[in-house]
Amino acid sequence: MALSNIRNDGVATSGLPAGSVLQVVSANNSQQITTTGTTYIDTNLTASITPSSSSNKILVMFSGSMYNDTADVHAALTVFRGNSSTGTNLDLTGASGYGFGTAYAQGDKIKSNVVGFVLDSPSTTSSTTYTAAVRRVSGSGNVYMNVNSDTASMTLMEIAQ
Repeated sequence: MALSNIRNDGVATSGLPAGSVLQVVSANNSQQITTTGTTYIDTNLTASITPSSSSNKILVMFSGSMYNDTADVHAALTVFRGNSSTGTNLDLTGASGYGFGTAYAQGDKIKSNVVGFVLDSPSTTSSTTYTAAVRRVSGSGNVYMNVNSDTASMTLMEIAQ
């Protein structure tokens, strides 16, 4: 690294190589969310980050637990840039609607942990919010996130390009 990139208060982010982590934001939430709906609803797991360059990427990492209280209910968890009403679903599986992970057990109830990672390109230097969302894919009954005081978490990392 050239000495010209070193300042009294640290290293200028413009001097860091591609792939460097420029900032990290984390959020946790343990509020239980319950739905029977087949469209995604926002959870209270959100995190916001303000990219320093519109060409930088955001690595979104999240985890959460899901539970079905009825046999043959299929639940999905995903993350939106923005929110589930107006945002962009970062689920790379496309229109399948299964999100980054699901909870499903044929003939029984199940609790399932879902972990996801996605590299997003928001193409902005404005504050960008990411929101976890859940829905019932099939069956009938309740779908839960954070049942029994489980804690869901989300970490955002700005990656220099």
